[in-house]
Amino acid sequence: MTAAERLPAVLLQGLCDDAAIFPPGNLALDLAVPAHLEHLRAPHASLVGPFIVAAARLDELATLVADQPAGSFAVALTVPALEALAPALAAADAIPAVRVEGVEVALATETAPDAVVPALDAALAGRPGTTVFVEVPRDRRRPDVIAALAGTAYLAKLRTGGVRADLYPDEAELAEAVVATARAGVPFKATAGLHHAVRNTDPATGFEQHGFVNLIAAVDAALDGADVEEVQRLLAERDGRVLAGFLLDALDDEAAARLRAQFRSFGTCSIAEPVEELADLGLLDPALVPTTTPEGPTR
Repeated sequence: MTAAERLPAVLLQGLCDDAAIFPPGNLALDLAVPAHLEHLRAPHASLVGPFIVAAARLDELATLVADQPAGSFAVALTVPALEALAPALAAADAIPAVRVEGVEVALATETAPDAVVPALDAALAGRPGTTVFVEVPRDRRRPDVIAALAGTAYLAKLRTGGVRADLYPDEAELAEAVVATARAGVPFKATAGLHHAVRNTDPATGFEQHGFVNLIAAVDAALDGADVEEVQRLLAERDGRVLAGFLLDALDDEAAARLRAQFRSFGTCSIAEPVEELADLGLLDPALVPTTTPEGPTR
């Protein structure tokens, strides 16, 4: 049995949300939509999550998916503030082909933690089961926002990078957030900056970038009760073989399902590259690696 066969299938299912139109990829929407549909027909389709689109671009999307079957085009909708949530959902509902699988909502700088859940409840009245990820701010509100989400149906979104170096939390900051969400029982998704499987320094920008396999390992450790220091060590690991070995040793079907219930997915501007790098680490069958990259260059 190969290493890829030993790894529970649930670990990678729907792991990669398609953020092709966001930086640094910035793929044109009229190219990103057919590329996404091609990924959904490819051998690696099981790894592909919803298409991430900003609420402000729904009118453009409507034209591009007009010929798709009703409810067939799954999206994760990004919304800039709590007050924009209800109008965004109404706009998405007006597009027959679109199915909203998730909503990612940012918090304005003046939003108090205790106002978040009541505002979400009001905006989502009559929409039970809508999955909402609240972007946890990287400021003093973070512990209180996580505490407010605990015990509710709402999830967290952790920002792991961006187009500037200061948008990347260091290992210590991200470790604190991973441990805090695990201890509070608040599942999360990650967004931005996870361009590679393993922790690295980007040669073009010099940015220190987190690895998505590091993050998977870190979440598993946090769920097992690891402290911030141990989680930080896993986030800092730069040897992919060490990380792959850790996961293969640590995860059976039950542990992998528990991990993915906590770490829901991450946004990536390239679906093909995570697939390739997982195969390079022996964590995925090489037969699933695409021979072409439908979204084109991403970095």
